[in-house]
Amino acid sequence: MPIYEYVCDKCHTPFEKLVLKKSQEIACPKCASKKNTLQLSVFSASTGAGKAAADRANAIACSPSGGGGCCGGHCH
Repeated sequence: MPIYEYVCDKCHTPFEKLVLKKSQEIACPKCASKKNTLQLSVFSASTGAGKAAADRANAIACSPSGGGGCCGGHCH
């Protein structure tokens, strides 16, 4: 049962929704509009290795060869 991220097309509110069925209607929790856009999700993992290891992993993911893009809000 995946959790999807959406943005409401009417009020532009971002929200997450647990989707049990593909046919399930998704409504904005703020304005109840059923017009929304599915967002590309990113994931995060904790390694327990500390901030330095996380910074190195982020640098690799954000590098052009790492397949990254707009990591940490800084587009390259």
